[in-house]
Formats: sequence, structure tokens, C-alpha cells
Amino acid sequence: MLDKQKTDSPFIGLAGNIGVGKTTFTKLLSKRRNWEPFFESVSDNPYLSDFYDDMGRWGFNLQVYFLHKRFEMHQKMSASSIGVIQDRTIFEDMEIFARNLHQLGKLSKRDWDNYCGLFSVMTSYLKKPDLVIYLRAETDTLISRIKNRGRDYESTIDPEYIHTLNIAYDRWIRSVDDYPVMTIQTDDFNIFEDSDRFDAIENEILERL
Repeated sequence: MLDKQKTDSPFIGLAGNIGVGKTTFTKLLSKRRNWEPFFESVSDNPYLSDFYDDMGRWGFNLQVYFLHKRFEMHQKMSASSIGVIQDRTIFEDMEIFARNLHQLGKLSKRDWDNYCGLFSVMTSYLKKPDLVIYLRAETDTLISRIKNRGRDYESTIDPEYIHTLNIAYDRWIRSVDDYPVMTIQTDDFNIFEDSDRFDAIENEILERL
């Protein structure tokens, strides 16, 4: 039997690489289930364009900005009395993006240690999600989707950077044990046209809760 409390008012995080379709998925699922959607700060992000031009110079600034905004959002979600779904989780900020920048040599050890300490303190106050939904796609699919949506600040993204993020995501998902994770392969999934598959995914999400 489904847990009515969890299916009516769950705390769900959408995880996935750039261009995988998190925002669209969040919009559609929140509308279907009457859950409140929360979206990451992109269009008003003061560092994003500079970051893609010079990752080494702006990486730390960008990651602290995202961490600040995601922490603020996570607190609002935790206080909500209805179901909530978040477009990208706070855990990805460190485990994927900041860690990857450090491994690529774009984030110094000093900045990485500083960031990790800040992340650890902040997340110790946060509620864990009831479910993280990981939307996955191969690198070629992601590059194609990024080009098709035509955002100016993404025009200079290096495909190799997207590939390293994909590797990081797969490694992270295999290691997660603090909360349940559901993986959805999206390469051959057109969310706008394949309503039957979306119905099946929605039902599986409710079962997982």
C-alpha cells in the first residue's frame, strides 16, 4: 500500500547533467501531482556567463553562489506543507560541480577545502529528500539538447566538460546511500510526445515513495 503522506507531500530532488531535461520534467510532474516546483537560479545568475569563459577565475564564485541559493531553496522546501520537487539538488553542487572543477585544476585545494567545510556545515541543517530522481543521457545527447535550446551563455561549453560531468554523475549515483535514488535513461525519451512512458515513470515514482 502506498504511503499517502509521502505520495501527497513528498520531498523530491531532480538530479542530472546540463541539458538532460530536468526543468521540463520538474514542470510536468509538479503540474500532474500538484506539487510545488523549485527551479535553480540560472537566468539571473551573475557569474554563469563569466564562468563558461574562464572557469578557473570564476569557479569558486559560481559554486558559492549556487550553494547559497540552493540552501535557501532547500529551507523553503523543508518548511512546505505540500509536496515539493526541486530542479537540481544541493548535493550535486559539491559532489559533481565543485569536485569536478577541483579535479580539473580549476578550483584550488584552498578553495576546495573552504567550500567543503561550508557545504558540510550548511547541509547538516537540511532535511534529506524522500527520493532523488536521476535523469541520465549520453554525452552526445546532452550536447545536442544544449545546442537546440540555444542559450547564449552555454554556447562556449566544452563537450569534454559535459563528458567529465557525466562520469562524475555516474560515480556519485553509485555511491549514494543516504536517500533513495531512481535512475531514468532519457536518450530515447521525448517527454513531450511519449505520454505512456511518462505515465509509467510517474507510477514508479509513487511506488518508490
